[in-house]
Amino acid sequence: MESKRILFIIPTLKKGGAERVLSILTLHLNGYEKDIVIFEGGADYFFKGNLINLNTKASQNILLKLKNLIVRYLKLSKIKNQSHYIASISFLDNANFFNIITKKREKTIISVRSNPKENLANNPFYSTGIKGKFIRLTYSYILKKLFKKTDLCIAVSKGVANSLSEDFSIDKNKIKVIYNPYPIEEIEEKAKEEPEKIFKTFPYIITVGRLTKQKGQWHLLRIFKELKKDFPNLRLLILGEGELKEYLYNLSLNLGLKTYLWEKDNLDENFDVYFLGFKKNPFKYISKAKLFVFPSLWEGFPNALVEAMVCGVPVISSDCRSGPREILAPDTDFKYQTQESEFAKYGVLMPVLEGEFLSKKEPLTIVEKIWLETIKNFLLKNTLREHYAFKAKERALDFHVKNIVKKWIEIIEKEVD
Repeated sequence: MESKRILFIIPTLKKGGAERVLSILTLHLNGYEKDIVIFEGGADYFFKGNLINLNTKASQNILLKLKNLIVRYLKLSKIKNQSHYIASISFLDNANFFNIITKKREKTIISVRSNPKENLANNPFYSTGIKGKFIRLTYSYILKKLFKKTDLCIAVSKGVANSLSEDFSIDKNKIKVIYNPYPIEEIEEKAKEEPEKIFKTFPYIITVGRLTKQKGQWHLLRIFKELKKDFPNLRLLILGEGELKEYLYNLSLNLGLKTYLWEKDNLDENFDVYFLGFKKNPFKYISKAKLFVFPSLWEGFPNALVEAMVCGVPVISSDCRSGPREILAPDTDFKYQTQESEFAKYGVLMPVLEGEFLSKKEPLTIVEKIWLETIKNFLLKNTLREHYAFKAKERALDFHVKNIVKKWIEIIEKEVD
């Protein structure tokens, strides 16, 4: 009997939510042989399967970009021709593109991790000026054509699925929603580990995410500055790396906050804000926090939010498109967005922050003030935190890897019949 073989495709297995999800799937999709194609780099996450590195490093050089396009196409086409795959499953836009254009006999399944409409609207390269508008429209047209050629689009949330259908005219029958899987017991074990001793000496709130515009951390820094007036011993931990590192670090300093940067300072208890960079085990920090605060401007399905819930930490999240409402208020309309603090079933949803880069001189915006008062309320009320800590863990169980992997198996088996 011929074995069932699946091809996974992703740009890299270094750091990131999509990378972590692919890792989890390879470890828990039993009964299949697995090949994993990456375009460059090594692996920060464990995986099960045969890793194939195309060794095509990303570049801004137009000639190297063209070379990479050709090499990736030829190599991936050869891989698909040499083995009989029942399905090829790709993660992230770049990998989805190559998965579709190299389609052979296998069922082509792409995982759409974020809202493509929001990505276009918030990317200055696509969203400003006449040239930007032309590029955005062209890119949108290409996406529509590509998505139509795939056999199945796996959307990580109802919000993403809705955007694919309404904004990119994808047949609803070709779109399936599968939430991200989480190895609950593994996270819980890692959460038991102790962080550096200094983090036991003060209370802190925490956020986790790449240091990019999407994550909106500068708003949190401005809010935290005001929080310190009422909670002088409180600290803020920010885990993640990204292109806004210098901007965020300098803003924190300009706000008068003593600021630790992982690659610059010696770690001690004398800082207000701790930029800790990427951590292989973020859970040992999250689990000891008073609150997990998530100020994202847009999302697909935020891994960090669910992982904080697994750790039993109460969460306050932006009600951004998309994912947080589906996680924290699953019985409500996923298209709705709150304009005030919404104490939902499993956490608190907040109005989306403005997304404008602000300096220390500018007073808190109306939305920032709403966030400030809500966080204050949580810090003052132990019973409120305890209630939402319990509800967070309860909801997190719905995303247990066993439940989500079953959905993937159903999709794969159904799609290959």
